[in-house]
Amino acid sequence: MDFDVLFQTQLDALKEEGNYRVFAELERKSGAFPRALCHDTEAPDEVTVWCSNDYLGMGQHPTVTNAMKDAIDLCGAGAGGTRNISGTNHAHKLLEAELAGLHGKQDALLFTSGYVSNWAALSTLGGRLPDAVILSDELNHASMIEGIRHSRATKVIWKHNDPEDLDRKLASLPANAPKIVAFESVYSMDGDICPMKEIVEVAQKHGAMTYLDEVHAVGLYGPHGGGISEREGLADQITLIEGTLGKAYGVVGGYVTGSEAMCDFIRSFSSGFIFTTALPPAVAAAAQASVRHLRQSDQERKTHRERVAYLRKRLDQEGIPHMDNESHIIPVMIKDPVKCRMLSDYLMQRYGIYVQPINYPTVPKGTERLRFTPSPLHSIEDIEHLVFALKDLWKQCAISHAVA
Repeated sequence: MDFDVLFQTQLDALKEEGNYRVFAELERKSGAFPRALCHDTEAPDEVTVWCSNDYLGMGQHPTVTNAMKDAIDLCGAGAGGTRNISGTNHAHKLLEAELAGLHGKQDALLFTSGYVSNWAALSTLGGRLPDAVILSDELNHASMIEGIRHSRATKVIWKHNDPEDLDRKLASLPANAPKIVAFESVYSMDGDICPMKEIVEVAQKHGAMTYLDEVHAVGLYGPHGGGISEREGLADQITLIEGTLGKAYGVVGGYVTGSEAMCDFIRSFSSGFIFTTALPPAVAAAAQASVRHLRQSDQERKTHRERVAYLRKRLDQEGIPHMDNESHIIPVMIKDPVKCRMLSDYLMQRYGIYVQPINYPTVPKGTERLRFTPSPLHSIEDIEHLVFALKDLWKQCAISHAVA
C-alpha cells in the first residue's frame, strides 16, 4: 500500500477547499518588535507582524531576555530531566511561587505549554475523581476538549457563555457527582469575554468546581495582569485558574494554580506532568521576570488598550467589518477561505503586513477571518498603514463591508 498517495489525496482536498495552511518563515528582530525578517521569496525582506500572541512584546523586553541570558550562564541550556528525576530547578519553584501569588492561590504547577497544562489537568481531574462530570463550554479550546476526552469522564456541553443553559445542565445531574465547569475567560477566535460572575454563581449553586482557562487574558487584564478573574475580583472564588507563559508573557510554558492539595493531586497523577522533560531553567527565569514585571507595571497594558481602541476606531471609520468585542482580539471577517488566503498573501507581498488567515477547522466554515492583535509596540503609523492596505484591498477584491 502506498501510504504517501493516501496522505497526498487528503492534502490535495484540503488545498482545493482553501484550508491548506502555509507557514510564513519569519525571523523575529530582537528589540524591534513587531518587525521581523521574512524569508519568503515573494514578500519584502522585512514585515510587520500583526497576528502575534506575544501580545505585549514581552518576548523581547530587556528584563526578560537578560533574565534568560543570566540563567543560561548559571544553569546551562536544559533542565536535565523530568521534574521527578533531577529536573526540578530552583527557577521552577520561584516561578510557581510567582504564579500562585499572581492569582492569589496556595500553589501552582508548571507544564511545558498551555496546551499540555489543559490536557493534563482536565484529563487527570476527570479521570481520577470517581463518577466525575465535566461541563464544557461549547467553544472551549482544542486542548480542553482533548483533556476531557482523554479523561473518559462524562461530558456535558453547554451553550457558549450561557449561564442559564449551564444551570439547567447542572440541575439535571446527580447531586453527589463531582462536577467540573470548564470555561475560558477570553475566547481567542471571536475575542468575546465570558460572563464570569454569573458562571461562577451557577457553579457554586450546584457545588461544582470551576476550571478557568485564562491563557488569552493573563498579563493583559487586571491591575497586576491576573486576567479577567482578577479584574472582576473573582479569582478567590474559582477553584483552578490555568494560564500560559507563551502569550502576553512572551516566553513558553503553561501552568495551573489552586489549592496545595489540588496541585499536588495533579502533580502526583498526571502523566503529562510526570513523564515529560521540565522546562529549561532559563525559560522559567525569563517567564518569572516577565510575570514579575507585569505585576508591577501597568504601562504596557495601558498603551495596549489605547492601540486596540485606535485600530477599532479606524476600521469603523473605513467600514472594514470586524467583530465587536471587549477584548484585545480584532477579527476582520472575510467569510471565504480562498479570499482569506488571498488577502493574507496580498497584505504580505504588497504592503509588508503579516497576518495569518484563520480558516476551518479553527473556525466554522463561512466565518473565515483575519485575526489582528495590536500590541503597545505597534505605532500609530503602523495602524494607519494597515488600515490603508485593508481599505485598498477591500476595493480591489470586492469584499462586503457589512458585518454579520
